[in-house]
Amino acid sequence: MNLNVPAPQTSKTDNDMELGRILGLLFDAKGLVISLIVLFALVGAAYAFFATPIFRADSLVQVETKTPKNPLADATASAMMPQLPPSRAEMEIMKSRMVLGRAVDLLNLDIRVEPVRVPVIGGFLQRHQIAAPAFAQDWGYAWGDDHIELAGMPVAGEYLGKTFTLEVLDETRYALHYRGERLGEGSVGEEASFLGGAVGVEVESIAAAPGATFKLTHAQRVVAVDQLRDNFGVAEQGNGTGIISWSLTDPSPALAERVLATIGDIYVTQNIQRQSEEARKSLEFLSKQVPEVRGELAGAEQQLNAYRSEHDSVDISMETKSVLDRVVNLESQLNELEFSEAEISRRFTPSHPTYAALLEKKAQLKRELNTLEERINGMPETQQEVLRMQRDVSVNQAIYVQLRNKVQEMQIAEASTVGNVRVLDDSESFPRPVSPNKIMIIALATILGAAFAVAVVMLRAMFNRGLESPDQLEQLGLPVYAIVPKSDDQNRLSRRIRRGGRSQSVPAGLLAWHRPLDVSIEALRSLRTSLHFAMLDSTDNRLMITGPSPAVGKSFITANLAAVCAQNGQRVLVIDGDMRKGQMHKIFKGPSEDGLSEILAGRHTLEEMVRPVESIEGLEYLARGVVPPNASELLASERFTELLAKASERYDLVIVDSPPVLAVTDATVIGKRVGTTLMVARFQLNPPKEIELAMRRLDTGGVRVKGAILNGLERKAATAYTYGYYNYSYR
Repeated sequence: MNLNVPAPQTSKTDNDMELGRILGLLFDAKGLVISLIVLFALVGAAYAFFATPIFRADSLVQVETKTPKNPLADATASAMMPQLPPSRAEMEIMKSRMVLGRAVDLLNLDIRVEPVRVPVIGGFLQRHQIAAPAFAQDWGYAWGDDHIELAGMPVAGEYLGKTFTLEVLDETRYALHYRGERLGEGSVGEEASFLGGAVGVEVESIAAAPGATFKLTHAQRVVAVDQLRDNFGVAEQGNGTGIISWSLTDPSPALAERVLATIGDIYVTQNIQRQSEEARKSLEFLSKQVPEVRGELAGAEQQLNAYRSEHDSVDISMETKSVLDRVVNLESQLNELEFSEAEISRRFTPSHPTYAALLEKKAQLKRELNTLEERINGMPETQQEVLRMQRDVSVNQAIYVQLRNKVQEMQIAEASTVGNVRVLDDSESFPRPVSPNKIMIIALATILGAAFAVAVVMLRAMFNRGLESPDQLEQLGLPVYAIVPKSDDQNRLSRRIRRGGRSQSVPAGLLAWHRPLDVSIEALRSLRTSLHFAMLDSTDNRLMITGPSPAVGKSFITANLAAVCAQNGQRVLVIDGDMRKGQMHKIFKGPSEDGLSEILAGRHTLEEMVRPVESIEGLEYLARGVVPPNASELLASERFTELLAKASERYDLVIVDSPPVLAVTDATVIGKRVGTTLMVARFQLNPPKEIELAMRRLDTGGVRVKGAILNGLERKAATAYTYGYYNYSYR
């Protein structure tokens, strides 16, 4: 025989014991843990299996650094203005409503057609082209590849975002419903009007069985664009490379590829239009300047010719010509800066470094020009006048030639505009879905199941504060007379009954007779020896076995303790003192009638009601009898006192199985009439506070608890690590 009993251990630290207890709790609940993990894994697998797969189409474009098309900025602005990577701005343009909204309009993405499918498995049936069985033809669901093509759905503003239901009548006709009301019928290829023209529907084709239903929704344009933007991904490959990847996800790979290709076409087209528009505006500006400069040039030439005619063709000296050349050069540079300033002022404020540098250079050229003006003022008057007129002619001539050249360049630029974007990889969808990731989902579900299982086990342990060690009873001042291990053989002898809505195990046989060598019976033999010394100072040979609550096993302890005492040669009487719910008659396989309640009612005597246990000599029992309405009053009567006295005279040991202490007052009434009381506590069922409360209630009634019996001890990893085990062997 092996008997395992917890014993305190002091060699482990508190942290080690806490970790060991947690691991022990998980090991003890391994069945629950494994079941929850498997359940979560199965749920995750089912979701991954039935979830709608999402496909991805991608494309690759290159945004090149923008080449300046404005000839007015070529000389200075292009060198002074920093060239930022164009990809960031272009990425925002790609996701703008200007681009995505145009795609929504072209492809009618604001019109959603969703087939009404069988719940949960409808998508699976559609993907595997499973047609409707005969018994499900009239269920109103779309099966297999049932679908319709919608050419348009114009609706009034108040019906934007509202859902309509289209029911297929046959291959060419359909009915439209709204909020359960039938609005009317329509035919394929014709636009039908409903609700007084507020809603229009044009069905292009029907490929569905009669009775199939579809949900139609015309979403607001901004909502459709926002939904498209959520599925549209834009990312730059590297930093500042200008290589941008596009991606679009959708349950339909063909639709994802088509939508992404449309977005690409719209974006490239608008890019070219934008570049051409810039060149056109610059050409308009130059074209307006050419006539003005030409007029100024003609005027300057006329003045110069008139002055020379009036003063007989005055020529200028070499020194004056050198000054003139320098002045013309400075005027040309200033003119270039004027055009550049006009370009830069549209992009930056005067405080910007680029703009400030231009202004500084312009001020420097003006200072040099002022210096030359002072030299000119020191020349003879005739030379000054000729020099100024010649300067006006030369400057205007240089500006005119420059403008003509820029006009020709801009005309060429406008005609050859191709944009700074090119598509490297056309839109193409992947054959395998990108989500759901089945392996990832199952793994996450398994991890979640494990975490949930741990939480359940820890919460159950947190709220279950039942006794786990005899030390806990001794700390309450109760000596532990016996520790009775849980018996697997007794479980096989017991049967389950429902009481108060709960399932409860009830002994249906005497373990001491069926399995006399069971570890539980050996523990009761040890109790028999301890009980002999415990009752030496008792006033009688009467013993009450009680417990704080039901289902602690006091009836099992009472019956089998009586059996081992009878096997030791004693004459033993067992009295079922629980006249409400006593089960002693089931252990001894007899009826509950004709027992204690009949004796206390005065209808029968002890000799008439006592029953022998045929399998064990010297053991007799008294059943509970018919359930009385006043059990406590009967136990408090004089007849019960006389019954106990008479039983003490006839038997060596009288054991009374009482009701739970905290349930009724019967245990206190019985306890005052017996010399010894033992409290049965169930392993991991009764918390110490419950035991203490039961002791107080008995003590208030004048009943002193002699000791305790820890029943139903199980070898568990959690308690084994905390308290250790003593091991006793007997052969």
